[in-house]
Amino acid sequence: MADGVRSFGVWLFIACLGSVVVAGCASPGPYNINLMPAPDVYKEGEITPFTDTNMLSESALQGLLYATDRVPVDPQSTASKQERFYLNERGGLIRLGVASFSLGEANMTWEEARRISLAKNRTEEYPLKVTDVEEFGILDRSFHPFVDAETRAQESNEPAQRFAQLVNAKLEISEKKDIFIYVHGYKVVFDNPVLVAAELWHYLGYEGVFVAYAWPSTPSRWAYFADAETTATSAFHFGTLLEYLAEQTDAERIHIIGYSQGTRMVVDGVYRLALKYQDETPEEAQKHLRIGKIILIGSDIDRQLMGSYIVDGLLDAMDNVTVYVSSRDKALGLSRFLLGRQRLGEMFGEGEIRPEVEAFLEDNAELQFINVTEAEGALTGNGHGYFRSSPWASSDILMTLRYGLEPEDRGLVHTEGLPVWTFPADYIDRLRAAIIQVNPGLKEALESNRTEAEP
Repeated sequence: MADGVRSFGVWLFIACLGSVVVAGCASPGPYNINLMPAPDVYKEGEITPFTDTNMLSESALQGLLYATDRVPVDPQSTASKQERFYLNERGGLIRLGVASFSLGEANMTWEEARRISLAKNRTEEYPLKVTDVEEFGILDRSFHPFVDAETRAQESNEPAQRFAQLVNAKLEISEKKDIFIYVHGYKVVFDNPVLVAAELWHYLGYEGVFVAYAWPSTPSRWAYFADAETTATSAFHFGTLLEYLAEQTDAERIHIIGYSQGTRMVVDGVYRLALKYQDETPEEAQKHLRIGKIILIGSDIDRQLMGSYIVDGLLDAMDNVTVYVSSRDKALGLSRFLLGRQRLGEMFGEGEIRPEVEAFLEDNAELQFINVTEAEGALTGNGHGYFRSSPWASSDILMTLRYGLEPEDRGLVHTEGLPVWTFPADYIDRLRAAIIQVNPGLKEALESNRTEAEP
């Protein structure tokens, strides 16, 4: 009887995946996404991510950097409109490049883009589109013995040098000297991670350098299991990219934002590096890798598997891991139903945390869980894409990356009886106060404005 229920569950799960697992599914015509709601931390206009000038236009980096292990589109092929630049197939090598993107109408000015992106409760949709890509070539250290002779003939260190030069030039003019990498989830084309990374970078005021990592997921409702296997092959390439960035760029820290099934690739890739450096102290390993914060959103990882990674030294390879969880994430609920295992991104149920686990979480600040269930907008749609739909969740993620504040410093509070942080009703007020406190220039400017406004 149980086998029959499970078989029915498999059928139901696969039938539902296309509509509920991940936002950003394929649609006719060139791919685009609509600009996410403005993070609420910017709502009152006192705090803004932008300087008076466009940080991107002032840089030698004109666009968003990307890395991918997808197969490039052959100009002579009949690829679909969704596959304008890279196919949804494994390429086996890391390709580096820069993508151009646009918001709304092509002639939108920088000032209009700033105003529109910060507007609360926008009534119009503003599509983000990839307009072009320039591939630099293959990352030389990603070549391996199984590469064919024709491709091997392309081996050169020029793509790596050009990519690193652009990173370093942008870091030089940035207040924030960090790299941020966004890793997407299941069932999306190449354009999706580029566009999501672009909007996240926009809401960071184009500080630091953002890189989109586009692993070869397949935009098909039948591809869940195939994509799960692909995350394992891409994890090897992702680790290679991280080592390259640590060795060849001036980044102080490399932060990673992983989403949904992509979190499998992130954790697996970093875990391999942790094993590689396991004979060194955590301080030595972190000095080599420079991995800062790893943020896991809607994580479709077996909870026990994550535990085994931690026991085996995963946390030694980075500053900390923040896991956002929800008790109303329908996509992860379906995944748990099918696989029969709790997912890392699901909120703990009553009595699920054993005393030993609770003690570990209380004693190890390197691993933090944040419950977004009560955050504004977190239950939009299927409750899986809250990092874009919830102005509170996006505020928390972006301010963590921008200022490096701990949960209690950002205004989050402990869940009673659980080692989990949650959003209080006055969260945004708390967060704004925290940002003003750690930003002396902003604090002085606000106090001066208020003094001038007094009668």
